[in-house]
Amino acid sequence: MSRLSHQKPCAGRAPAGPLPDGSRIRVLQLLATGTNGGAQESLVNTVLRLDNSRHEVCVVSLSHGSTVKRLERLKIPVEVIEDEHDDRAAAALAERMIALKTQVIHAHMFRADVVAVYAADLVEKRTGVRPLVVSTLHSSRFRSAEDRELLEKLTPRIDWLIAVSDAIVRKIVAENRDSTAISRIYNGVDLERFDEAPGRDVVRKEFGIPSDAPVVAAIGRLEPEKGHPTLIEAWPLVHHHFPQARLLIAGEGSERDRLEGLAAAHLRSELCCDSVAFLGRRDDIPAVLAAADVVAMPSYREAQGIAILEALAAERPVVASNVGGIPEMISDGETGILVPSHDPSALAAAIIALFTHPDRAAKLAAAGHEMVHEEFCIDYMMRDIEAIYALAVGGDATLVPDRNGARA
Repeated sequence: MSRLSHQKPCAGRAPAGPLPDGSRIRVLQLLATGTNGGAQESLVNTVLRLDNSRHEVCVVSLSHGSTVKRLERLKIPVEVIEDEHDDRAAAALAERMIALKTQVIHAHMFRADVVAVYAADLVEKRTGVRPLVVSTLHSSRFRSAEDRELLEKLTPRIDWLIAVSDAIVRKIVAENRDSTAISRIYNGVDLERFDEAPGRDVVRKEFGIPSDAPVVAAIGRLEPEKGHPTLIEAWPLVHHHFPQARLLIAGEGSERDRLEGLAAAHLRSELCCDSVAFLGRRDDIPAVLAAADVVAMPSYREAQGIAILEALAAERPVVASNVGGIPEMISDGETGILVPSHDPSALAAAIIALFTHPDRAAKLAAAGHEMVHEEFCIDYMMRDIEAIYALAVGGDATLVPDRNGARA
């Protein structure tokens, strides 16, 4: 698949530049958990892309994990407050916020929302000044009635909600959380990271995969909602038509042991079983995608689907479930193929069709690649997030997108 020629990704985005008084907005990013996932990836991308002339940023996580280690490797200031009691965690966080003179606290995931609001309350009580509280909703998870009741009570004390898709906007409304401002801001992709990816054979050689063998890659956390059982059930059908095909499953999570057992049960023949590899956590996702001919995302629910955008940025054709925010990323038959969730036959048929018709696969991949460059560059996401942060220092609210993604 040949890459399309592009100008520098996001060309034309002018940096806002330093604040008039030369100061910087002090931002604290709060993670509910330091493990790996879409929320963590979004946070890392945000921190790496913030305009340093306007922002001073640090990260606090409510648990240790691979993302905390990654932030440390990147030399991004990160602290861990590991206390299972929300009140105690909030008290410790408030101490840090007061010491840092935090102006914006940006929470990521449910527990971070709770602790951030409690901490902001404490900061306001002790200093008389309340930081701007921002929350990004990364998950399509259906929470318990108790959790929903708590969030409904806390939401009026959150200044701004960021929804990563229209599907999440609808979820916010359904949960009676539209009592505060909402912006729909899609997660973006670091396009240069994928345009500069290594060659097709780097990962193939690592796993002994011939250069002409068809390969499917699935990138994502090994958790129940990601739909890996459907992909494993579909694989024998694909392997029957393409005996040389290989399936690479990249990611870590609580389901790994169960999925490996499921694979062993479904892929009874030794040859078929050997065609599936669980790669674990990978920091070289561009290289994994470069090795693939098709990328599968068989999710049962999905807020947006960052892995889809990464696959399209790598110019790989995508087969994905028609759930949640995924249809906002993929136009069926134009930039990818959508299939019903929980349907291994449909998933297998779509993969087989792309293996059988490589010209069609290349056309879908090229169209998806073009679409990502036009609509999902990470700098577009940063422009909108930075506009929200600027509200803490009297920024222009008309520059902030509304729940439809539009600005005044």
